[in-house]
Amino acid sequence: MEISSLSSKKVAFHTLGCRLNFSESGSIAQGFVERGYEVVEFGDQADVVFLNTCTVTDGADSACRNLIRKAQVSSPEAKIVVAGCYAQMESEKIKAMQGVDLILGTSEKYKVFDYLDSESAQEIHIDKSSEFWGAATTLADSRTRAFLKIQDGCNYVCSFCIIPFARGRSRTISVADAVAEAKGLAAQGFKEIVFTGVNIGEYEASSGERLTNLVKRIADIPEIKRLRLGSVEPNTVTRELLETLKATGKYQDHFHIPLQSGCDAILTSMRRKYTSAQYQDLLAQVRAIFPAAAFGADVIVGYPGETEEQFLQTFNFLRTQPITHFHVFPFSKRKGTTAAKLESQIQSSVKKDRVRTLVMLGDAKLADFAANSVGGTTEVLFENEVDGFWEGYSSTFLRVKVRSDELLKNEIRRVRIEGHSQAARSTWLTGTVAL
Repeated sequence: MEISSLSSKKVAFHTLGCRLNFSESGSIAQGFVERGYEVVEFGDQADVVFLNTCTVTDGADSACRNLIRKAQVSSPEAKIVVAGCYAQMESEKIKAMQGVDLILGTSEKYKVFDYLDSESAQEIHIDKSSEFWGAATTLADSRTRAFLKIQDGCNYVCSFCIIPFARGRSRTISVADAVAEAKGLAAQGFKEIVFTGVNIGEYEASSGERLTNLVKRIADIPEIKRLRLGSVEPNTVTRELLETLKATGKYQDHFHIPLQSGCDAILTSMRRKYTSAQYQDLLAQVRAIFPAAAFGADVIVGYPGETEEQFLQTFNFLRTQPITHFHVFPFSKRKGTTAAKLESQIQSSVKKDRVRTLVMLGDAKLADFAANSVGGTTEVLFENEVDGFWEGYSSTFLRVKVRSDELLKNEIRRVRIEGHSQAARSTWLTGTVAL
């Protein structure tokens, strides 16, 4: 494939799901740029539309199908590529839709350029190997924080989860390769790295190398100023890891630790590897080392057989714990999972009510957390300017807005917090850049 023949072509991306997907889209976007493509906004006319999909819930599946239709409208002459987890699990459903040219599984998507010039009416390439494919945010992805993929797949057998079927068994990048990727990100100007994966706490078990060593090595890169972990399973967070993160001086005060339920009977049925008391103890342990830490959590409501009393146990657990960033999902039956076969499936209307209740609780807790930040200062990595305000994120992963005549993109500045606002399920801080 000659670059010159592609010099006038455009590619549009749309990514659904987790930070891992975003890191992978960044790497694939860079591959298009290196082949002469211009990356344009999804919805603009393009020669190739690349949809990196998710299948964690029914809603994600529905969103994927809607995106395919939108791509057909915005770019009727484009080659439409549907890739990732939904493509891996439901290739036949996608095949039945009009206008899709390529269907690529979770690893095959990296080989998109091998298939792109094919004249076949439609091709399906679903993964058959367990190879690890590295990925990281690139400048082509137009982001300020860089997502660095260090792990993929999962060896757990949680009853509700389709991801092990979609992404396979756990596998990792080597420490040496991760450091090389991080140095490349630093050379591109990125100042913050977020480690991503399906189950990054299993890094050592899968690689034989220490996650703490990887953290230390990347923290030693002078240009990298901030570090974060993506979602990390509670049973994999050790005191050694926490102390290592603290010792870097670069780790931010935010931990995303999936909960799924505050009811031990539900956690047991889900095949989770902890109890609610152990989860509570972990939050206290984190706070002992990171006193200002904010916590995010995934929660599933309407799991088969979940009674009103069991839901209230989850509600009260979330109410009393220092969790402020809620990610609430209604239970979705995923084909092939144990939970999909359980009796006592919960009605959709009940699940919606429970989601709404927890979302309201989460919004209130996040607003209180933001209000408690007023009057203090925080460092912010600014990402972009929107409607006259520069926006970025604090150490605790609160969005911060300031007015400034300075060009603040990709700058880290200390901000005096003067107020907070909340609208449309969004909370943010306002302030001024400290001199």
